[in-house]
Amino acid sequence: MDAAAALLIVDIQNDFLPGGALAVPGGDEVIPTVNRVALHFDKVVLTQDWHPPGHISFASSHPGKSPFSTIDLPYGRQVLWPDHCVQGTFGARFADKLAVPQAQAVIRKGYHAHTDSYSAFLEADRRTPTGLAGLLRERGVTTVYLAGLALDFCVAWSALDARSAGFEAIVIEDGCRAIDTNGSLEAALRAFDSAGVRRIGSDAVA
Repeated sequence: MDAAAALLIVDIQNDFLPGGALAVPGGDEVIPTVNRVALHFDKVVLTQDWHPPGHISFASSHPGKSPFSTIDLPYGRQVLWPDHCVQGTFGARFADKLAVPQAQAVIRKGYHAHTDSYSAFLEADRRTPTGLAGLLRERGVTTVYLAGLALDFCVAWSALDARSAGFEAIVIEDGCRAIDTNGSLEAALRAFDSAGVRRIGSDAVA
């Protein structure tokens, strides 16, 4: 793979796999694909959802609200989720079968109690950077490939923010799975097309 390319592996954690607190349908199916694709990259970065207990995005933090309902927060509309990826728990750990020991960095997100963070680049307030863009630029990266969970949330926000930050963004579709709630998958794909985010199959990575 071109030295100016990096692979961003998004949130392949136990709580997003079957049996987890916020399971993405077929989430475990992406792991062999991601492991195989990662072998083609010199630069690999992982993201890890990392919420404190009582995070503002948890439905349990809002009496009377149920998971997958929405509320308005100071930074915009927020989907409320089941408690998931709580710091230090089994659910927050990377999947045991994820085998990318060559990864050089882990970007943790969602660790501020009052702000969610889908994107690997910016928190949901759209002002607070994670530092990923600077890390990639300092390492000479111009193209970001993305795979992981979930396609219509954390992968999508990360891909769109990669484009906004000036990177070429390429989503490896068979290395992702979606939650697809309230039309979120269709909306993500439309946003990709509008922003110039490319979509490819893993066989195109070499």
